[in-house]
Amino acid sequence: MVGSVPVGGDAPVSVQSMTTTVTADVNATLQQIAALTASGCQIVRVAVPSQDDAEALPIIARKSQIPVIADIHFQPKYVFAAIEAGCAAVRVNPGNIKKFDDKVGEIARAASDHGVPIRIGVNAGSLDPRLLQKYGKATPEALVESALWECSLFEEHGFRDIKISVKHNDPVVMIQAYRLLAAQCDYPLHLGVTEAGPAFQGTIKSAVAFGALLAEGIGDTIRVSLSAPPVEEIKVGIGILESLNLRERGLEIVSCPSCGRAQVDVYTLAEQVQAGLEGLKVPLRVAVMGCVVNGPGEAREADLGVASGNGKGQIFVKGEVIKTVPESQIVETLIEEALRLAEEMGVEVDLDDDAPGPEVVVR
Repeated sequence: MVGSVPVGGDAPVSVQSMTTTVTADVNATLQQIAALTASGCQIVRVAVPSQDDAEALPIIARKSQIPVIADIHFQPKYVFAAIEAGCAAVRVNPGNIKKFDDKVGEIARAASDHGVPIRIGVNAGSLDPRLLQKYGKATPEALVESALWECSLFEEHGFRDIKISVKHNDPVVMIQAYRLLAAQCDYPLHLGVTEAGPAFQGTIKSAVAFGALLAEGIGDTIRVSLSAPPVEEIKVGIGILESLNLRERGLEIVSCPSCGRAQVDVYTLAEQVQAGLEGLKVPLRVAVMGCVVNGPGEAREADLGVASGNGKGQIFVKGEVIKTVPESQIVETLIEEALRLAEEMGVEVDLDDDAPGPEVVVR
């Protein structure tokens, strides 16, 4: 163990994802975890549906730079394997663990002995049939009852090192479920809109749901579930946290939507500036504005900006105009000034941030 990722209490909200590889393919799984780590992922979950996957866990847990959570359904024996393998946490689904009923005590003892938290992960698509019959569908009340019932089984054995998620594909239902849950327990909560859809739709759903809950102080970890490469989930998750000031903002491009007043091609300018500064790991706000109405004000308020018009652009740095350049030089000038500001801030722009260690500590 080289460190930890605290969860709950006053700890910062952390961003998670899940590998899409076959876990038994150790090299492929570790490569994907490395890519996720480089993109800012702090905790990663791996699926364990087979014995081969379970046998791969010790190597993956040991070599991963970030904490590994084992995702277990149906087979309680894999829970014990994950705990013994050194996984940072184990996720179990109350709707899929009928075989676990007589194993809760053993799981609680093993997890307690190894200091391994359990995430009770309720999903609308795999809700216990008894609750579906009671409520008619996966209502917020049904999701919460499922989670708290499973918690009570562990609590009977004195185990409280628990994190909970109550996921639904409808952001409105999901928000209601987490509000109910937060009012009834003090466990750390993992937020997710499950099966959120392709990148655009899933991003909207997740941003709406996470924004509403995190603004109320509800939520300790998040996973943006997209039908897209896992790295894209991390980008969206980090962006949501930055937008809520729950994480220090990195590079931010402020650009106008353009209108009939614009005298330059704002779309192209903004895209070229963003592409030119991609990978710059520095808290810098760059304004790319296209007219004289809001342009000067926005550019002045940013760390760096341009107010464009009549084929030229006024370049602002820290609220002051430093030069006026032809439109053809705007992008080049903004990139040069951004790099200069980064150097003044002492930022090593070519180095990735240090990755967190492979442990989850639930508070």
